[in-house]
Amino acid sequence: MQTLTIIQPDDFHVHVRDGDGLRAVVPHTARQMGRALMMPNLKPPVTTVAQALAYKEKILAAVPQGNPFEPLMSLYLTDHTTPATVREAKAAGIVAFKLYPAGATTNSDSGVTDLFKLLPVLEEIAAQDMRFLVHGEVTDPEIDIFDREAVFIERVLLPVLAKVPDLKVVFEHITTADAAELVCGAGDNVAATVTPQHLMFNRNHLLVGGVRPHFYCLPILKRERHRRALLDAVTGAQAHKFFLGTDSAPHPRHAKENACGCAGVFSAATAIELYAQIFEQAGALDKLQAFASQNGARFYGLPENPRTITLVKQPQRVPERFDFGADEVIPMCAGEELAWRIQSDR
Repeated sequence: MQTLTIIQPDDFHVHVRDGDGLRAVVPHTARQMGRALMMPNLKPPVTTVAQALAYKEKILAAVPQGNPFEPLMSLYLTDHTTPATVREAKAAGIVAFKLYPAGATTNSDSGVTDLFKLLPVLEEIAAQDMRFLVHGEVTDPEIDIFDREAVFIERVLLPVLAKVPDLKVVFEHITTADAAELVCGAGDNVAATVTPQHLMFNRNHLLVGGVRPHFYCLPILKRERHRRALLDAVTGAQAHKFFLGTDSAPHPRHAKENACGCAGVFSAATAIELYAQIFEQAGALDKLQAFASQNGARFYGLPENPRTITLVKQPQRVPERFDFGADEVIPMCAGEELAWRIQSDR
């Protein structure tokens, strides 16, 4: 039976929500990952150090006893963030600030309206050697939803990098050939996370034969040529600049399956198995460990996890649903068979 042992992976982009939902989903991530970077787009958003530390305690309380999982915390960048906030965050062990352009995605109403007014904050993020995480889409209503990432690069990301050239940027959940090309051609201060859904699916999976709400996420799935470009990026000559970030984003089933459904794909329960299948199908299983366990840690200046996980080539069927507090959440590839499963960890 084929097995694959790798350094325990990290998830550098995950949503675990709050309350009963948090307590339901944190164990899924903690079972697989050594560390995970928690996104701050709660209601209200996590904008202060005190809020972030309180949120971290809630997450730790939901981790199964004896599991050494470590949540990494980020703050939500707003129009009111100051350089002093950055210094306080650094001193408290917070690793990153997250840019949500106002209105771009779930709970982004408090997001930034004009990033260029925050250049002193970005300069302080660079000076403190923190990471700047970007949801890379413009929100101009005149820009087609399938073009918002490419336009963000030209209007926002390239000008910001020109003005703050030493800023360490993570282009989150990239979805286009444009983004992959930008990251590959940029300096070593620019990297990207890539989700399993954007490596596995294109927009046909969302729209052909009926609308499939559990494939709906933001940034939205793109054309097949973009999916192929992402695969080439994570397995190619510049693969060290790309790393695991699931953007696992649970919503109650009723919030997805309605006339105006929420954006987000819940993948935490089988994340590493999904990526193993993706890399195997691409003929690049030997590159999974770097993507999942090494590239992100290096970019964040963290040591590799001391533990390993073992995957075994043994089919498993993804459950149709998981508990999500008083509700249920439908996972990515619900009811489908995956080729790999976790055998053990230590």
